[in-house]
Amino acid sequence: MQVSYSMKVTVPDEVMFRDLDGEAVLLNLDNENYYGLDEVGTRIWTVLTTTNSIQEAYDILINEYDTEPEVLKVDLSELVQELQKQGLIDLSDD
Repeated sequence: MQVSYSMKVTVPDEVMFRDLDGEAVLLNLDNENYYGLDEVGTRIWTVLTTTNSIQEAYDILINEYDTEPEVLKVDLSELVQELQKQGLIDLSDD
């Protein structure tokens, strides 16, 4: 699925998230797999799952990290696609 920055990210009920001193562990109860996020990944997860769109998350993150806008856009799109592929997030056109 092509990621549109107007989409909203939500966490399915079967996904558990635990912050461990800035890093995170995710558990997908459907496939019983654990996933780890480093400090940056955890921050991106938090912003993605608490904003109304990927664009809103991007706007927050571009002000927090010293990176080129296009690099963040590509990295964010790839992460969202991977999270969705692993069943850790849902995307909707809200």
